[in-house]
Amino acid sequence: MSASSLMPSPSASAPAAPPVPATAPTLSALKPGTRYAQPRPPGSGDAWLLADLARQAGGPLVILTAEPLEAQRLAEEIQLFAPNLRVRQLPDWETLPYDAFSPHQDLISERLHTLHSLMMKSVDVLTVPITTALYRLAPPSFLAAYTFSFKQKDRLNEAALRAQLTLANYNHVTQVTSPGEFCLRGGLIDLFPMGSVVPYRLDLFDDEIETIRSFDVDTQRSLYPVREVQLLPGREFPMDEDSRNRFRARFREVFEGDPSRALPYKDIGNGIPFAGVEYYLPLFFEDTATLFDYVAEGTVMVTVGDIDDAIQRFNQDTASRYGFLKSDRERPVLPPSELFLDTESLYARLKDFRRLALAAGQAHPDFRAAPDVGVARRSDDPIAKLRALVQTRQTRVLLCADSAGRRETLVQMLNEFGVTPDAQPDTIEAFLASDAHFGIVASALGTGFELPGANLAFLTENDLYPGVAGTGRRGKRDQERASNVEAMVRDLSELRAGDPVVHAQHGIGRYHGLVNMDMGEGEMEFLHLEYANGSTLYVPVSQLHVIARYSGADPEAAPLHQLGSGQWDKARRKAAKQVRDTAAELLALYAQRAAREGFAFNLPLNDYEAFAEGFGFEETADQAAAIEAVIGDMTSGRPMDRLVCGDVGFGKTEVALRAAFLAVANGKQVALLCPTTLLAEQHAQTFSDRFADWPVRVVELSRFRSAKEVSAAIEGINDGRVDIVIGTHKILSKDVKFKRLGLVIIDEEHRFGVRQKEALKALRAEVDVLTLTATPIPRTLGMSLEGIRDFSVIATAPQKRLAIKTFVRREDGSTLREALLRELKRGGQCYFLHNEVETIHNRRARLEELVPEARIAVAHGQMPERELEQVMKGFYQQRYNVLLCTTIIETGIDVPSANTIVIHRADRFGLAQLHQLRGRVGRSHHQAYAYLLTPGEDAITSNAKKRLEAIQAMEELGSGFYLAMHDLEIRGTGEVLGDSQSGNIQEVGFSMYNEMLNEAVRALRAGEEPDLDAPFNLACEVNLHAPALLPSDYCADVHARLAIYKRLAHAADEDDLIRIQEELIDRFGKLPEAAQTLLATHRLRLAAQPLGIVKIDASETQALLQFGPKTTVDPAKIIELVQRQRHIKLAGQDKLRVEIKAAQVPARADAVRAVLRALK
Repeated sequence: MSASSLMPSPSASAPAAPPVPATAPTLSALKPGTRYAQPRPPGSGDAWLLADLARQAGGPLVILTAEPLEAQRLAEEIQLFAPNLRVRQLPDWETLPYDAFSPHQDLISERLHTLHSLMMKSVDVLTVPITTALYRLAPPSFLAAYTFSFKQKDRLNEAALRAQLTLANYNHVTQVTSPGEFCLRGGLIDLFPMGSVVPYRLDLFDDEIETIRSFDVDTQRSLYPVREVQLLPGREFPMDEDSRNRFRARFREVFEGDPSRALPYKDIGNGIPFAGVEYYLPLFFEDTATLFDYVAEGTVMVTVGDIDDAIQRFNQDTASRYGFLKSDRERPVLPPSELFLDTESLYARLKDFRRLALAAGQAHPDFRAAPDVGVARRSDDPIAKLRALVQTRQTRVLLCADSAGRRETLVQMLNEFGVTPDAQPDTIEAFLASDAHFGIVASALGTGFELPGANLAFLTENDLYPGVAGTGRRGKRDQERASNVEAMVRDLSELRAGDPVVHAQHGIGRYHGLVNMDMGEGEMEFLHLEYANGSTLYVPVSQLHVIARYSGADPEAAPLHQLGSGQWDKARRKAAKQVRDTAAELLALYAQRAAREGFAFNLPLNDYEAFAEGFGFEETADQAAAIEAVIGDMTSGRPMDRLVCGDVGFGKTEVALRAAFLAVANGKQVALLCPTTLLAEQHAQTFSDRFADWPVRVVELSRFRSAKEVSAAIEGINDGRVDIVIGTHKILSKDVKFKRLGLVIIDEEHRFGVRQKEALKALRAEVDVLTLTATPIPRTLGMSLEGIRDFSVIATAPQKRLAIKTFVRREDGSTLREALLRELKRGGQCYFLHNEVETIHNRRARLEELVPEARIAVAHGQMPERELEQVMKGFYQQRYNVLLCTTIIETGIDVPSANTIVIHRADRFGLAQLHQLRGRVGRSHHQAYAYLLTPGEDAITSNAKKRLEAIQAMEELGSGFYLAMHDLEIRGTGEVLGDSQSGNIQEVGFSMYNEMLNEAVRALRAGEEPDLDAPFNLACEVNLHAPALLPSDYCADVHARLAIYKRLAHAADEDDLIRIQEELIDRFGKLPEAAQTLLATHRLRLAAQPLGIVKIDASETQALLQFGPKTTVDPAKIIELVQRQRHIKLAGQDKLRVEIKAAQVPARADAVRAVLRALK
């Protein structure tokens, strides 16, 4: 490949970016086999230098970095400086050597994509952490043999395709969500190729590919068409018959002993790629390759930072882990030399290439560190240094903001102080090509630098605000949208066989799946429900609006009703009466809150920005939305009552801090209420740290404070000297009388009892209230979903957080030892939860025996406070690495280096509690583990078993909200405002209760008396005497079918139906006739409902329309219609008979629609 074809044409990019003077002589000095050292430029100057090098090198550049994060930073920044270069990174597996876990699918996907691009010679710059470059890889021949592509108009054989995909390690699933999955359903093939950002949908016509479109994982809707799709293998090793036989043969050669006892041998024999199989890679191939086999000749190798040190640390780590694991018979491990390059062979391979080393040392002649332009927050002219730099007019200055949003904020601030940028270009290149003097651009650079030769200075936010923890790199998470709460609630309509449901006319029964039956007019699909005494009810799928999911008590113990016994009517009426009272109370509360003027806070922008910068992390999409909502609530004139439901460690505290700042800035007092002393202590610490630079007094009321301190604090609160009070329920005591309370923040609301909540409720009417919780208790959640309180969910995890791996195990010594050692070996800390104070010291002795390496501390609530504080501080400062404790740690202790929790007798905890406890770990970007120990399957109750299953299934981050929903179902919710905790809701189920309540509130608002039977007679029944369903060969997944039936039943207008129809065609192909009929019945239902028609029955010869007792149609209209049109007759006092001749369903539906139109 000639140099010219690799390079962007010189005329295009030469004038824009001034070349670095040292590059040309450096390139001519580089010879294969010799190492040429150069000082490393300051700040992001290294990226500028490397981008320049890549432009002039005439060949690819491979950059080996000592720090893994540097590899990512350089890749992103080189791309900013040189957009025409094709930059890729080879990410690390992010597992420990010999780990029993496999790398994340997304990482494997990106690695394969990069290796394939290297083979195709379509990479100009590659960045790799040096430790990743030490791993041996699959040979290029493997990638070449297992990569295949599809184009439009290709012929495909479905069976052969399925075989090919399975060989390439793709999994067959019912709905494609992550790389390496595929799904076949008649005529449509969904594929998520490795190395691709989006999945693709292939539409077949016979066996020819008609179209290929990409689609969105979340909505499963198509996005845009593409011409061809490339499929890389699903893993970094093959799994076909030959490879598996080769693996087993090599396994027998390498390891002595009986291979049938070894798990890897058995699993591969059965075709299971077990977790951690990557560390047996050499057994799949005759010989492995290294990164250097993929790199083209003429490549320049650049090393950045102290790579020798990194390699040495890696080798030590690997050797110690190998020593630790090598005697394991069940899972023997390969020696490090088989899996990794050692230092000598690495340098031997580097000798074949031209090599440049950038290392710290003296200054680089062509670069200078960025000039000091730090913003002095407290002075009168905060940006004096920047102003001086811009006004000298000797150097062109480009200010790089992290995002478009930050750019707006900075421009606003600069305008305020009269230093307006004279250009806002879109890219760095555009600025260089222009003659602007001071520009601002949205590109996330790390740190600034100056090019004296070219009279250019690049500045970043980190230069403007030094000392503020940088916002960190924006990861790949920009495409995130804030979560949709409605959808989350509706998601829970995933019914499983055996779950209770509520039928509006017949009460509570159990769902037993979907069945197809022929009632003489072709196939129909029904829900099969079973009632008390084994009686059965079949509900046609077009009637799903009468069915609601039952949540209100433990599904096992749901009170099934007898069909036709009147028992359900009684329950319903009783609930309806209570609903009326609740609705009236609700309205009063709404009115009281709306009428009462809240305090409208105003937002001091500059100060608020300054305060927000103290947050050392970037906000996630949901967090930003929650903060915005809270500030919106506070600055409006209405009193705020908002529940922020965010998972443990998802940054709810930051929401509270911003709200508190706003209140204090407006001269109001803030009270923060915590359930435990430890949490109060920790919040007090956080708040004092964040408010350290501000004239704000923060005090703490808790039992860690002496009586004298407490009385002084109370005095300060009452005379208004104290701005922020943090404490346990002491805050609610009688002697605390706030002088100017403006905001109450309640943390972990679910931990407070009813009495304290009543005391809080008294506050609700006057002040803004912000409630934070990870696992709302059913009642709290109920209130928010019913709209008594505003509601925000933070369900996006901070980036670099990994879901917590959760295991449910029987308790035994070896499990414990492995769990604790895995954590101690990586320098972390563990929690061991033992919830019995009497036996906690025996447990300590047993642990010391089992894991002599551990330094164990004990903490429980019956210890003296000072001692408890010492232990906690010691654990935080890592003097101990195992904390043996009771549930005292449940709330709010935040130790980032503790990433394993072992819970003894986990079957005794509630869901919310287990979730809270599990959330103590996984607060940094290491993989966290939770072990739930139980005394064996048979010894625990069915409810406990369900809870453990739920929590194990909910490994995903952000699952606290879903767990609360599950809890709502396992435990039931209480009556919203009343005292009875669950009575009537249990009788009719939560969603039915909710519908009744909303209906009652609506009626009272409109000034009508709520009709207690209303919600039960609304629906209109439509029968077109033809199959109306989604055939199972059209939509195979039962859950998907149910969800669609339910959405059709809840469609509120024609537009909703059209949207659903578009989605069906998009996801599953052309609508079959039965599906078209299904949509037609729903169209008629929507047209008939407002007229109060309860039943439409249309056959080939006639249609019957039955009017309900509350019809809105004017009787005169009906008489006129009967007189004018002779095919319409009255049949009895509430029915119309229409004679039609329509063999086809669409014609039948049209005939009925014409009559409905005439009646309007």
